Amino acid sequence: MKTTIDKAGRLVIPKDIRRESGIKPGMPLDVRWENGTIAIAPTPLPVKLERKGRLLVAVPTKDTPRLSADTVERTRKRLRRERSAGST
Repeated sequence: MKTTIDKAGRLVIPKDIRRESGIKPGMPLDVRWENGTIAIAPTPLPVKLERKGRLLVAVPTKDTPRLSADTVERTRKRLRRERSAGST
């Protein structure tokens, strides 16, 4: 996909990429220069680790909106694909 940057330096990320990556309006993003490429990624959520029984669980340090069922399902499928690709 191609896009352009306007005179103010704004870049429009195509809808398909925003949907697939889970980027929403107002979401904070990290922008980096990496090996000759501009990398854009959602800013990691700050968490603290808490013990819940025998498990160590990452808990957000600030209030966050609940994940949609669509986001959870998309993430689950992506992780399953990545794990199955790594085992071959």
